[in-house]
Amino acid sequence: MKHMTLNVEAFDEWLRTRFVELNNQLEALYWLQTDRANVQGVGEDLKQQLESEGRRHIAALLEEGNTDEGFDAAFDLLGNVGLYMAACRRHEITEPSRETHSPLVEASALAMHIGASIGVTPRFATAHLTTHNMARGGKYKRFTDLDDERLFVDYNTKGILAYKRAADALLKILPLGVSHPITADLLKVARQALQDVMDSNSTLFHELDTDRFFYCVRPYYKPYRVGSQVYRGANAGDFAGINVIDMLLGLCHANEQSYSQMLVDKFLYMMPEDQAILRDCMRRTSLMEHFLRATGSHKDAWYQENVRLFLEVCELHGQTAIQHHDQLVKKYISEPSVNMEQQHMAKVTASGPPLHVLIGALEKLRDRRAAIRRSDIRTAWNDIACLKASLD
Repeated sequence: MKHMTLNVEAFDEWLRTRFVELNNQLEALYWLQTDRANVQGVGEDLKQQLESEGRRHIAALLEEGNTDEGFDAAFDLLGNVGLYMAACRRHEITEPSRETHSPLVEASALAMHIGASIGVTPRFATAHLTTHNMARGGKYKRFTDLDDERLFVDYNTKGILAYKRAADALLKILPLGVSHPITADLLKVARQALQDVMDSNSTLFHELDTDRFFYCVRPYYKPYRVGSQVYRGANAGDFAGINVIDMLLGLCHANEQSYSQMLVDKFLYMMPEDQAILRDCMRRTSLMEHFLRATGSHKDAWYQENVRLFLEVCELHGQTAIQHHDQLVKKYISEPSVNMEQQHMAKVTASGPPLHVLIGALEKLRDRRAAIRRSDIRTAWNDIACLKASLD
C-alpha cells in the first residue's frame, strides 16, 4: 500500500490524540450533571475547538483531492471523517432534526466523495471501529479513553470475528455437501465460534457499566446528516457473517419481506467484500433444506452425526440471539431509557425508528433465530422438530 499523504497523516494523528482529549473533557462535564443526557450549554468552548480543528484538517484534505491511494486508505480516511462527524453529532454541534443540511460542509463533501467512490455509506460504520481499525503502539482509534468504550469495542470486535468464523465454516460446507465426512469438522468449528460469541456477550453483560455505556458510549453511534441526507447510526450487526449464519442454517429467509428489508438497509453499511458474500448467500439453498431432503438416509452414521452437530449449531445461534436481546438490549438500552428525561427520548436509538418499534423488530428477529414457535411470523420450529425426530 502507498504511504499516507501528510494531510491524511496529520488528521489521523489528531484523531488519535487531541480529538480523544476533547471528547474526554466534554464527557467529564456531561457526567457531572443531574441530567446526564443534556449536552446543551455545556463545554461550548471545547465543542468550538473540536469543530474548528477538525474542519481545518478536512478542508486541507478536500483541497488535496482524491489521490487514489487504494481502497484501504480511502476506507480508513472515510472512517476518520465519520468519527469526527459522529462526535459533532454527539455534542450537538450538528443535530439532524434542526437542520436540512449538515453544517459540516467540507466533511460532508469529502465523506460523500469517498463513500460513492468505494461503494459504502458516507459515514463511519461498525468496521471502522472494530475489524478495520489499525492499532498503533497497541492502541486503536476510539472516541474517548473511557474504559467502558474500550470494553464495548473490544468485545464487539471479538463477537464479530467469532460470527465471521462460524459463517466461513458454514459456507465451506456448501461445495462439500451435508454428507461429506469433513462437514462434521466444519460444524464443530461453527459450534465453537458461536460459543465464543456467547462468551463475549457474557463478559459485556457482566463488566460493562450500564450508565457509562448509555450516557457516554452509545451517543456516538447516533444518526447524523451527511449533506442533506440522514444516515442511521453504526450497528454491531453491520457485517455479513450473522446473516450468512441465519440463512445457511435455514432460520431466516431472504425471500421474506421484513428480513430482506433489513438486509437491503444494511448493505451499504458493510465492507464491499461482505456485500458480495451476502448477495451470494441470498441465492443459496440452506443447509437445513439439504438435511431435510436427506432424511431418507437417517439410518446412516454420517446423517446421525452431522444432523446432531447441525442442530447444536442452530441451538447455539438461537441462544446468542436470546442472550443479546434479553440481556444486552434490555440492560443497556430498554431499561436505562425508562429513567431518561422525556425530551431526550426521541434520540435514543442509533437505528432511527422509535425505541418500541426497534424492540418489536428485534424480538421477531430473536425468535426467528431461536426457531421459536409463533403463529404470526415464519420460523423454523417445524423444520427443527422434523430433524430432531429423525435422530436415533
